[in-house]
Amino acid sequence: MATIEQARRLVDVLMTELTVRAVVALRHDNYYRGQHRLRFASEEFQKYTAERYSGFSDNWVQPVADAPVERLTVTGFQAAGEQKADEDLWGVWQRNGLDADSQLGFLGAGNAGRCFLLVWGDPDDEETPCVTFEDASSAIVMYEPGSRRKRRAALKSWQDGFREYATLYLMDEVWKFERPLSPGNAKSPQMAEADEVVRGWEPRETGGEPNPQPNPMGVVPMVELPNRPLLAADPISDVAGVIAMQDAINLLWMQLFTASDYASLAQRIVIGAEVPKVPVLDANGQVVGERPIDLRKFVKDRILWLENPEAKVESWPAAALEPYTGVIEVAVGHIAAQTRTPPHYLIGRMVNIAGDALVAAETGLVKHCEEKQLWYGQGLREGAELIALARGETAKATALRGGSVLWKGAESRNIAQLTDSLLKLKQIGFPFEFLAARFGLTPTEVANLMLMREREAELDPVSAIMGGGATAIERPPQREPDPAAGA
Repeated sequence: MATIEQARRLVDVLMTELTVRAVVALRHDNYYRGQHRLRFASEEFQKYTAERYSGFSDNWVQPVADAPVERLTVTGFQAAGEQKADEDLWGVWQRNGLDADSQLGFLGAGNAGRCFLLVWGDPDDEETPCVTFEDASSAIVMYEPGSRRKRRAALKSWQDGFREYATLYLMDEVWKFERPLSPGNAKSPQMAEADEVVRGWEPRETGGEPNPQPNPMGVVPMVELPNRPLLAADPISDVAGVIAMQDAINLLWMQLFTASDYASLAQRIVIGAEVPKVPVLDANGQVVGERPIDLRKFVKDRILWLENPEAKVESWPAAALEPYTGVIEVAVGHIAAQTRTPPHYLIGRMVNIAGDALVAAETGLVKHCEEKQLWYGQGLREGAELIALARGETAKATALRGGSVLWKGAESRNIAQLTDSLLKLKQIGFPFEFLAARFGLTPTEVANLMLMREREAELDPVSAIMGGGATAIERPPQREPDPAAGA
């Protein structure tokens, strides 16, 4: 067991690392929302146009981040050695609203590079532990030295009012702390350190619960879901590489708008003529001088009167804006290639595309999603183990960790193609239950469908036999032919 000083020190260390990660996560989240920091090619261009285009963005980060999440749907969990999905675990998943929140977790992992799954028992409902997805800006897991899987500690932090809260999860106990929020004023390093000493972590009031309280699960109850993990570095965000090209696209749009404002119309030039002037009269109507005419009046009236016979009018054509849009399309194409996002997701051009061509265009995204299913599946299996441990089911916990996560297919196919492929699989002997799951039904829906088939077979056994769909009844045994009976 850790002492209170050791727990405080560990919270400080984890909060320092979490603060660094939160800066990156917030930047990626802002880009996903379309809140981009504009970049400029020169100081002069920034000086004259920064205020004009403040708040503008042509957001390509969002569709890149959303594309794989649309195809990541958990449909169940299957323990090792079992033939069907675990219904009790799926009930916990549904009662915690994770069919929806899992999408938020996957999106957060794609943006920030990781997300977390926290499991803790509910004293009011021992059958349904509390399971939540946590953002990378508010949660962190510490691993044993030299290991990428053995969890040593975890921390969840949040703010409420003028207080900051932290919960430290260890294998055998849980600590709860709080402290006042930092004022955030600019101070010297010495004064900032003094503030940290004064506003140090203090044990949080838990309403009569012990602090620390024992951890009955015996393991750190938070797991990490890494996005594109590496062996010796932090996981990679899906949008980290898009930001630079996103900034370039925004700059090109600003230049296009500026060129459109100043040079999108043909320009006229007057050569050899003085600026037109009008007389200035005094109160008696006498000419006392002259002043040049405001040339903006000619732009508005579209009339220019020239008395000088030597004056000439020249012109230059309007600026071509197509090169800007062409470069923007190339930049968007680079984003599509680098992130394996189908081009038609970004450009939106689908004219007479053959089915095979569409499948080929989406192959990269499908493989990308299948990789995510592999990476996230590892964390989800450990989360399923935690749920079983929170329910006191130790044997099931071990089986679930060695089991599998069931996902909805990542491929996007029309109903005609899908049913045709399933029919061919049926003809070579695949069972109906497998085909129903391949169709995209959840394990619960498959179980309900099998019950429906059994009821249909009981009501109309002849049709069930003729249709090859008998499930609850046996086909009548075939009698061996009698050789003496002849043909």
